[in-house]
Amino acid sequence: MATKTAGVGRWEVVKKGRRPGVGAGAGGRGGGRNRRALGEANGVWKYDLTPAIQTTSTLYERGFENIMKRQNKEQVPPPAVEPKKPGNKKQPKKVATPPNQNQKQGRFRSLEEALKALDVADLQKELDKSQSVFSGNPSIWLKDLASYLNYKLQAPLSEPTLSQHTHDYPYSLVSRELRGIIRGLLAKAAGSLELFFDHCLFTMLQELDKTPGESLHGYRICIQAILQDKPKIATANLGKFLELLRSHQSRPAKCLTIMWALGQAGFANLTEGLKVWLGIMLPVLGIKSLSPFAITYLDRLLLMHPNLTKGFGMIGPKDFFPLLDFAYMPNNSLTPSLQEQLCQLYPRLKVLAFGAKPDSTLHTYFPSFLSRATPSCPPEMKKESPF
Repeated sequence: MATKTAGVGRWEVVKKGRRPGVGAGAGGRGGGRNRRALGEANGVWKYDLTPAIQTTSTLYERGFENIMKRQNKEQVPPPAVEPKKPGNKKQPKKVATPPNQNQKQGRFRSLEEALKALDVADLQKELDKSQSVFSGNPSIWLKDLASYLNYKLQAPLSEPTLSQHTHDYPYSLVSRELRGIIRGLLAKAAGSLELFFDHCLFTMLQELDKTPGESLHGYRICIQAILQDKPKIATANLGKFLELLRSHQSRPAKCLTIMWALGQAGFANLTEGLKVWLGIMLPVLGIKSLSPFAITYLDRLLLMHPNLTKGFGMIGPKDFFPLLDFAYMPNNSLTPSLQEQLCQLYPRLKVLAFGAKPDSTLHTYFPSFLSRATPSCPPEMKKESPF
């Protein structure tokens, strides 16, 4: 409120709570002290200066964490279940025992142990059932045989060429009774053996894509059983298998598996073995990962068939001179040790090439020998020239 003071001629602003005429002197200060004392006596301006109790962070955090854990647990959705895709056609139920998904690979310590545990009577029972249900489809009988054997013979995996074993491993471990069952079924399904051979080989290649895949002893046994009696099945269409080999050239394990499977034909028949070597292994000679097996196979093949007369005429000039170059030309794609091994095989290869009557065949070799008679020709190669 504003009032005009007489005699002074000016306005004075009166503040709220102050009375006119009350100055800021000692009386005013004393009144303030009295009011403050009165207020403190009545507890109006009393402050509690005791410090607040500290919150126990551990208990708080534990309680908060427990709540959050419960919330997170409640918020986690259940695992999604993939809907089953309906098949286009109902497939006939396979007779062979399906692989157990919980079965771990390598449950037997060795193949010998797995073969001893094999129930031959149960195998025969399953094969009888397969022949009864699929009486007009022998290819299914054979596939059931291979699936059963491979499932039951899960032993530690072997490297693709089985180089640490004899040439007839693993078939050499099969009992006489089991061999009888296998060969009996092969005889009943003789018209389906070529397709069965392809099935075993392609299934082996598919297993090599899996990590880890199954051991392949069952399929190997079936391949050996087929080619022991019918080696020409492997050589009937070598062009197809050469294309297959080249398509997997970046996968040495697959290439070696193909070479091993086809090579089984040679242990029963020298002629078929030479066909496999010339048609499958010679074209890849020089590839670092495949050359050792190719030369080792040729060495074993010639040792198993010391009578070379059955192989006369198998090697012609177009095959002979690449072998001559690999054996004696320096700085080729073979390692020195492999080149030396091939040089040791060369005399027998020359016998196979020239045949029983060299005089009647040498004229076909003369032009190629002559083209190599240059100053840069290695002395060892010059010695091999029959002219």
